[in-house]
Amino acid sequence: MHITCRVCGGNVQEFVDLGHQTMANGFLRPEEVDSEYFFRLAVGMCELCTMVQLLEEVPQHLRYHDTYRYHASGSESHRKHFDQNARRFMESELTGPDPFIVEIGCNDGVMLATIAQAGVRHLGVEPAGNVAALAETKGVRVLNEFFDLKTALAIRAEHGRADVIFGANTICHIAGIESLFLGVEALLALDGVFVFEEPYFGTIVGRTAFDQIYDEHIFYFTVRSVQAMADRFGLELVDVERIPMHGGEVRYTLARPSRRTPTQAVGDLLAEERTRRLAEPETFERFGNDVERVRSDLVALLRKIRADGSRVVGYGAPGKCTTVTNYCGIGPDLIPFVCDSTPSKQGHLVSGSHIPVRPPEAFAQEYPDFALLFAWNHADEIMTKEKSFRDAGGRWILYIPDVHII
Repeated sequence: MHITCRVCGGNVQEFVDLGHQTMANGFLRPEEVDSEYFFRLAVGMCELCTMVQLLEEVPQHLRYHDTYRYHASGSESHRKHFDQNARRFMESELTGPDPFIVEIGCNDGVMLATIAQAGVRHLGVEPAGNVAALAETKGVRVLNEFFDLKTALAIRAEHGRADVIFGANTICHIAGIESLFLGVEALLALDGVFVFEEPYFGTIVGRTAFDQIYDEHIFYFTVRSVQAMADRFGLELVDVERIPMHGGEVRYTLARPSRRTPTQAVGDLLAEERTRRLAEPETFERFGNDVERVRSDLVALLRKIRADGSRVVGYGAPGKCTTVTNYCGIGPDLIPFVCDSTPSKQGHLVSGSHIPVRPPEAFAQEYPDFALLFAWNHADEIMTKEKSFRDAGGRWILYIPDVHII
């Protein structure tokens, strides 16, 4: 099967197949089970530009809609991170007489709310109507659309060019990457910056974080592939920064060519990627083997716990848990329910595996012997919050980077 790269048109070589999957944030009501959308969740790398990407994609109108379940404000660490982002932009980039910032995929306004409170001109572009409405309740101005060239031209006509265009865990979701970059180029001010922070493929490989692979994440960026993508679409990668979000992401800063001097960090991370051989076949083969090992170990552990008469439930229902439960074949027989604090997920079923999602109170009603932590990127925050579980003798199960019990 020949797959063409969405960025450069090169040949994409498959390296891992996570099987028959459904939409990560497509939490279902019991009566909706028969209408689930399934696809093959497989990933490959372009032999020319090295962009790692999904081989198949779920249409974006199925992924982002008026009942979208992910709320970026749901975590205290997220709220703090995006507040800091906003203040950083206001101190470094939004300093002119009438600055303007556009956020692609503003979700529930977790970042732009701080911008709005400061009275800075802004616009969030958010295709999911329900979370766009939440952002508006925070005083954020929102355009309920997908971001592309057409949308960008309309924004420029009404508001002028943007000093900052920002995206967090959004740019890697957009399959129509050429139209997105054409839109950025059309909307960005001469000395403006396009900043986005996304899951880093180096982290996914290094931590065997295969659960970061799901339908919404079309692309899996490295510095090398982002630099090639920026060059192709008339921009220049001028800075990179590691950030702790979601277990280890990278923030990329792009600008118009020759308007800013690239930092040493760009060259340093490129050199590190070469040393780690992130674009080499043997790295992908090792990753695939590591993923299979985690699946085998996790299923064996859960079956042993059940055989021993002990009880385990899931904790946290991020999109990642859909990948894990479906790839590993984990259903309600091994995990009777998973707890999550997002009200719109409660009373629903995890896609594909059909594990019920219950509110956090269900966790404490009768503590289990073990809790499988799907939201492992919030481990410190969650374990501090759930100290009583540990005090009662409960133990946490984690599967990143390998299966282990705390």
